[in-house]
Amino acid sequence: MASYQCGASLAEHLFPQVGAQGATAYRLALSALMLLMWRRPWRRLDRRRNRRALWGYGLSMGAMNLVFYMALRTIPLGIAVALEFTGPLALALFGSRRLIDFVWIVLVVAALALLLPLHVRMQALDPVGVMYALAAGVGWALYIVLGKKAGAAFGADAVTWGTSIGALLAIPFGVAHAGSALLSPALLPYALGVAVLSSALPYSLEMIALTLLPARTFSTLLSLEPAIAAVAGAILLGERLSLLQWLAIVAIIVAAAGTALSARRPMLTEPLAN
Repeated sequence: MASYQCGASLAEHLFPQVGAQGATAYRLALSALMLLMWRRPWRRLDRRRNRRALWGYGLSMGAMNLVFYMALRTIPLGIAVALEFTGPLALALFGSRRLIDFVWIVLVVAALALLLPLHVRMQALDPVGVMYALAAGVGWALYIVLGKKAGAAFGADAVTWGTSIGALLAIPFGVAHAGSALLSPALLPYALGVAVLSSALPYSLEMIALTLLPARTFSTLLSLEPAIAAVAGAILLGERLSLLQWLAIVAIIVAAAGTALSARRPMLTEPLAN
């Protein structure tokens, strides 16, 4: 999680030169190239497998990353991650009929009431940025659902193919926005840093963690991500949140942890791409 958020913080330094679109193209294209060189998944490609799920998984990954970086242009990192977190939270709570799960729903609604720009306050959030972050939450939920199907069909190669498909979606947006600026050698170290910190390294660490930890423990630890994002934003980007915004982030963390701990069955978790 620290690697993800450091990567997101580093990506923001690319925004003035290539925009959020260019940073997304850098991240997914370079990550896909690294994974393709490492995994060489074409050697195990079976044409009979579920390619529709794989394409849906990859496109949702690309769209999720693009709108999340668009959100980071105008709202703090910690808040963007907290808003994005509502996607998998809603997925986990969908269809629940137990009283305790409605407690977590109330907490999420209360957090959104504090974060959404429903009224003017000293640190009102940009509504467009909020919509992008919520759209990233929808993309995250789709990523989880389709990722399970793609993983069942393609195994560990699903991440490589999915990242490559996501890059195919993001690159045209990056080129349209930044053009030849994407070819600047001076930006390559930052772009490689984003690709490694946001994809290659955390995916590898996440796979190790998933093999060593129970799924419920993993999901509970994952609930700390909005807090880690807020701290990364404060340290690396100089972002400052109000007390109400911190309370909203804490509410989402408690709801995520409570959902994981009160689940009847261990939650299935997919590698994340935010």
